[in-house]
Amino acid sequence: MICGQISKDEFRSALEDKLCSYFGKTHFDASDEEIFQASAMVIREIMSRLMAFENFGDRKESRKLSYLSMEFMLGRSLQKNAFNLGILDAVSGALKDLGRNASDIFETEPDAGLGNGGLGRLAACFMDSLATQGVQATGYSLCYELGVFAQDLKHGEQREYAEEWSTSAESWLLPVHSEAVEISFGGTLDIDKNNGRRCVSGHTTVLAVPRDMLIVGFGGNHVNKLRLWDAKSPFPLDMYHFFVGDYVKSLEPRNLTEVITKVLYPADDHRPGKLLRLKQQYFFVSASAQDIVRQHLENFGTLHNFAEKNVIQINDTHPSMIIPELMRIFMDEHLMGWDEAYALVSKSVAYTNHTVMPEALETWPADIFAPLLPRIHEIILEFNRRQREFLAQQFSGDMEKVERNAIISNGMVHMAQLCLAGSFFVNGVSELHGDIIKNSLFKDLSDLRPDSFGFVTNGIDHRRWLSQINPELDLLLRELLGSDYLKRPEEFTKFLEYENDSEVLLRLLEIKAVKKKQFAEYIFKKEGTALNPDFVFDVQIKRLHEYKRQLMCGILIMRLQNFLRQNPDAEFRPRVFIFGAKAAPGYHIAKRIIQFLLALRDDIEADEACRGKLKLVFVENYSVSVAEMLVPATDISEQISTAGMEASGTGNMKLMMNGAVTIGTLDGANVEMFSRLGDENMFIFGLKEAEVEALRASGEGSYKIYEQNNDLRHVLDRMREGVGPNRLQFGDLFGMLVYGGDYFMVLADSESYYKTHLELYERISDPLEHGRLMLNSIAQSGIFAADRSIRDYREKIWRI
Repeated sequence: MICGQISKDEFRSALEDKLCSYFGKTHFDASDEEIFQASAMVIREIMSRLMAFENFGDRKESRKLSYLSMEFMLGRSLQKNAFNLGILDAVSGALKDLGRNASDIFETEPDAGLGNGGLGRLAACFMDSLATQGVQATGYSLCYELGVFAQDLKHGEQREYAEEWSTSAESWLLPVHSEAVEISFGGTLDIDKNNGRRCVSGHTTVLAVPRDMLIVGFGGNHVNKLRLWDAKSPFPLDMYHFFVGDYVKSLEPRNLTEVITKVLYPADDHRPGKLLRLKQQYFFVSASAQDIVRQHLENFGTLHNFAEKNVIQINDTHPSMIIPELMRIFMDEHLMGWDEAYALVSKSVAYTNHTVMPEALETWPADIFAPLLPRIHEIILEFNRRQREFLAQQFSGDMEKVERNAIISNGMVHMAQLCLAGSFFVNGVSELHGDIIKNSLFKDLSDLRPDSFGFVTNGIDHRRWLSQINPELDLLLRELLGSDYLKRPEEFTKFLEYENDSEVLLRLLEIKAVKKKQFAEYIFKKEGTALNPDFVFDVQIKRLHEYKRQLMCGILIMRLQNFLRQNPDAEFRPRVFIFGAKAAPGYHIAKRIIQFLLALRDDIEADEACRGKLKLVFVENYSVSVAEMLVPATDISEQISTAGMEASGTGNMKLMMNGAVTIGTLDGANVEMFSRLGDENMFIFGLKEAEVEALRASGEGSYKIYEQNNDLRHVLDRMREGVGPNRLQFGDLFGMLVYGGDYFMVLADSESYYKTHLELYERISDPLEHGRLMLNSIAQSGIFAADRSIRDYREKIWRI
């Protein structure tokens, strides 16, 4: 059956069959949840048939990509898969015939709990583009039972609780028990008497069971899989303890094993958390490495062409242990020497760096590493020894240089340095980020092998983040540009031909008004928050982190509040600042910033001077599905990170593509956005990267800014003295900014930020000028499509 030819009647018949077979129900008595699951089963079967048909041919000649990421932030899949298969109308029509509203059924699906932020959303977008371009690829990650925590803000601060998603995802997940592998932890290093090679005795074993999600490309011509590893005990019950009545003890092996894939990113500000994270990462890479090697041997019968036929892209340092794990497999199980194994590994693994902050580059205490992973630790020690010898020779005995580039230094294992030593290419994720890692962060090593460093600017799935979530804008683009833009995002630039067409500009404003009304209805239904769609929607949605500077936006809001108090009759464009963010559970300052913003929200809500003019909303439990409603509704996109700290950003791209006007610093992909939009169409403020570094080096304190800027001082004093109806004091945040050096330049950039905001709001007060800014943002956004990113990876790095 060709997917694009399935009718609504055929889909309805298949859906009713699933309801009967799996739930023992008809569509009359089935719940929305059961209708969703049955619909997912039908679509999964369509994708399975497509994949089976495609794999019937011989694809051995093409190089296979394995994409390893601890996160894949997929969001919901039912509507997306139907859209890519070309059967969305058939699915919606079939559901309507059954008396169901398609949007209600789509809403029933929970977000897949496999990601936390931009890293995971990027990986999901890449999987879509890889399948669309027909690239033979497998994504690898963990099958988290609970995934990322759910966020509760009802008590004026962030609280975390578990949110299970996997039960509803059963319809998508295909367990493949025949391809389960064993993972070993602990034990003692030994010698294998049969071959004289290193081995580990006395270890504990965990089973990694693959559960596959299928990813279909746009047009339904190619299907790849995302292989998620689920941790299971080989002995789910200790029978001895069970029979003597110690039932809790009998379940310990199972519980201790399955905690490995229980949650995404357990807090690691304590030793047990570090151990669990390290277990997670090794479990992930060992299972994936064994799977990659097994498939290769099944296809070719030899490992000598492994690097020729495989490329393994590791998304950040979390999967970095794939390097020593492959070395272990090649040397201990296939009896290769170090040089032969290293040649294969170093020619097949490539590393994407996602951070320029040295403190965020992953490190592990060696005293945790060694007992948990003795053989991997031994291989890393050998990597370190060889790397130090090589560096000492290259740097003419400059031991300071050697030490800062060593894999093991001061009792810590530096995972980024391991990636550099064991991969053939290192890429940043924007042009600026690529320059930083080449000329600053990893300068010593990039000077030795400059051709092994570069960048590929991130991209987003424009079919999801425009066509699917903003059908009104999609319809306008199809009318003016045709549907080619769905596979040729470079076609966006043709939209510039309508820059001075007032009819098109007014239609853009009408579309934005529709999306704002839809979001206002959505957030009222979800949280009971009342929003006026006539307000400007000024939005900052991203992970809560000091360098992303949600705090600086909060200070600006307080400053606007003070202005309204002092100037009640002044002309003021009504605006609502909308935040969506989660703070890592162990990140105290980030959680305090959330508490401050919530207190400020309540303060503004109770302030008569702000009524009808200024509002602050913090969306609870921000997720992909929330973003799908908020992104098309956004007027102003806040991209205000400290220059030199954001690797790329992808939220900026999604918002730009939906016509939001960007205010931001020259940081990450903002730089490339600005090169296309220019001063006329993008609002840039603040210090540049070199100026940030110079100001830090000068040691000039932020106290001087506090002393000299009356408006800022007033705001900061309020922060210290008490905010909100309960007068919550934030002296710790005040001290960090005024006396603590203000490392992230919140005060240094605040005045420029404030003035640029005034300029932006002045410009958008003219509707046609606002429409022109929107049109330019959309027209210049095609370069930020994931399709272009994948083409760049294929040409620059993967050679596939």
